[in-house]
Amino acid sequence: MIKAFIFDLDGVITDTAELHYQAWKRCAEKLNITIDSKFNERLKGIGRMESLELILEHGGKQNHFTEKEKRIVAEEKNEYYRSLLLETQSLEMLPNVHTLLLDIKHSGYKLGLASASRNAPLILQALGITQLFDVLADPSIVKGKPAPDLFLQAAALLQVETQECIAIEDAQSGIEAIKRAGMFAVGVGDVTYLKQADYVVPTTKELSLNEILVKWWEKEYN
Repeated sequence: MIKAFIFDLDGVITDTAELHYQAWKRCAEKLNITIDSKFNERLKGIGRMESLELILEHGGKQNHFTEKEKRIVAEEKNEYYRSLLLETQSLEMLPNVHTLLLDIKHSGYKLGLASASRNAPLILQALGITQLFDVLADPSIVKGKPAPDLFLQAAALLQVETQECIAIEDAQSGIEAIKRAGMFAVGVGDVTYLKQADYVVPTTKELSLNEILVKWWEKEYN
């Protein structure tokens, strides 16, 4: 029996990918590394330090910096990102998501967030939906995706079993994390990349509480 829904943030509830890309691009340029939007797809769903490692590897500079220097670069990126976030007055939820969140709450399910972003509270506040979430997993104290830790922590905080959760993600690493956590995985995006998911919709417009529950029921009992 399903008792809770756990959401990723970026690419599922809202889309700050362009802001992340601009912040990383600025950092990379300071390191004389060029990244483009195609490369940026590889950074979706993973944490700040992991993203930096991929950028350094991409630029052939993975052994050029100490751990302390890497942390400074990662913190610079976060400052760039936060400034862009605060400058952006038009941060919006993706289509249909607010309706879905309200349907979930009004139907009596618990709601959790499992985001790799340490800025998640700031983003939820900017969107005006902090009060809808019962718990926020803390990415600073657990391993990032594709490890299942964020989803396991969210379930523990919600006081539900993993098999009682449905989780929604848009990144390959996130879907892998959900499956490793033993939860029903809903993917938003291209089925080619999200084939591990139990149910995939192309965009958030197609997300429906009833349809998700039907797909879960079919998998569970067929």
